[in-house]
Amino acid sequence: MTLNPYARSMMKLRTHVAGTALAALLCAGAAQASTMPTQPPGLSVQAQSFVEVEPDKASLSARLWENTPAVSSLDDSEQGALGEARQRLEERSRQLIETMEEAGLSERAISAGSLNVYQEQMNQPQGQGGEQEMMVRTRVERPFDIELSDIDRLNDVLDALVDAGVNALDGVQFDLKDREAATDEALVMALEKAQRKAELMAQTLGAELGDVQHIAETQAPVFQPRMMAMRAESAPSGASDESNAEYRPGIIRIDAGVNVEWALAGQNDGERGDERGARERDARDHQDTDAAAQE
Repeated sequence: MTLNPYARSMMKLRTHVAGTALAALLCAGAAQASTMPTQPPGLSVQAQSFVEVEPDKASLSARLWENTPAVSSLDDSEQGALGEARQRLEERSRQLIETMEEAGLSERAISAGSLNVYQEQMNQPQGQGGEQEMMVRTRVERPFDIELSDIDRLNDVLDALVDAGVNALDGVQFDLKDREAATDEALVMALEKAQRKAELMAQTLGAELGDVQHIAETQAPVFQPRMMAMRAESAPSGASDESNAEYRPGIIRIDAGVNVEWALAGQNDGERGDERGARERDARDHQDTDAAAQE
């Protein structure tokens, strides 16, 4: 089939336009690839560490209480017995505070809580037939919190509490006067461990550490007071020496964890730079070729 001159001219024009568009697309893709930021090489390290410290303070919780006699729920004499129980409790509380002060504690180290009143119900058998009657008694209670800044005197304070007739010793917690310093030390040790690990890994792979890119805690330093571990040594036969009681504060452990990322600077940096330069030159060549084709 023979095309007339006009048809041949239109076909050449379409071919030229298609070729120009293809060249433009290829050039644009190369230019975009050359301008895309390359991810720099990096090194990410996780590290955990901990510190163990001896506690240097303690807090004690104790309670005193008095009970009223159990009476019938229909008896209205409970109010008078409650007042007497409260008077006995207040007197014992006063004696407890005096005993603590004689043991060398300051007034600020002893905290007396508010008065608590509880009512208890119980069934007691009545008569030969075994009938049961609802009985009621009331407990008046006062808690005490004691702060001990010298744990070497813990044994003396506990003995004083027993001598004062405490009804319950809820526990002893060992603590630190300066928690922040201990938690900071754990965190610093974790960071130093991450630094050593990163340097070892980079050196083994023939690279060098660059700037720090990111730091995050994987485990924030957690401080938790330690409960008392107590052991009573057996006294010699025929003796009852209370000084044989041994109180062990133990050790407080504080854990910390971090994740640190570094940039890497190694022997291949020059090669990577040459590759980027070659890609940029290729992009410029494509642009020049396309411009010449359009002309």
